[in-house]
Amino acid sequence: MHEQGSWMMDMNLKGKHALVCGSSQGIGQAAAMALAELGATVTLTARSEATLKKVHKALPRPADQDHGWFTSDFDRPEALETLVKARVEEGRRFHILINNSGGPGGGPAHTAMKDEFNNAFQRHLICNQILVQALLPGMREDGYGRIINIISTSVKEPIPGLGVSNTVRGAVASWAKTIATELAPDGITVNNILPGFTQTGRLKSLFEGKAEKTGKSFDEVEQGALAQVPMGRFGRPEETAAAIAFLASPAASYITGVSIPVDGGRTKGI
Repeated sequence: MHEQGSWMMDMNLKGKHALVCGSSQGIGQAAAMALAELGATVTLTARSEATLKKVHKALPRPADQDHGWFTSDFDRPEALETLVKARVEEGRRFHILINNSGGPGGGPAHTAMKDEFNNAFQRHLICNQILVQALLPGMREDGYGRIINIISTSVKEPIPGLGVSNTVRGAVASWAKTIATELAPDGITVNNILPGFTQTGRLKSLFEGKAEKTGKSFDEVEQGALAQVPMGRFGRPEETAAAIAFLASPAASYITGVSIPVDGGRTKGI
């Protein structure tokens, strides 16, 4: 047992390698920065090569990390699988996986076309599964694994006007809970972060879409959203990244199978 006063939270990620999806902007970019600051070597992936290069250059290197990046398109699962397997075959080990991808567009569930569901299911759940299966052997061999899925508060409370997203996000949360139980004996944790209203390009896009459909101004839509948040403000990507970094650290070794809202108190359920 630790003597009183001797315990310190272990947030050191030196020697760990993280793959951060959707890391060219928003929450993904903030997560990559936070993990790198804690000493992790980070591999970025997203669609935009130009943006990835900029983020890669800006990543902290407190432990002289050799960060990397590669472009990927989560609308092409087979191509993603080939890319990731090639890196694993080169001998690269990943200990931390941040599953993060842009959400489906808005609209009611009952009017959505089947391709909208199929595409969202592939982008979110199938690609997550591909990445887990590719990286899991290395996690097991090195005795360290953290799988963190960036989903949405719609997992706990479906959001009006986001029918496809609500459906697919719920499927990802159920998948994550299932594999959390399966991988717990290996000491590999699987958790979900549920961002609320966060200052990202997606939030702006959703507000613009709602304004167009309802005839309200952008400011009216924004103020209506703010009124739902007890803290009275939108979250910053860095605040969500802080929760991600904690779950990725050794300090969170006994936390698995949970879904944590980072939403300023907006979610009403316990």
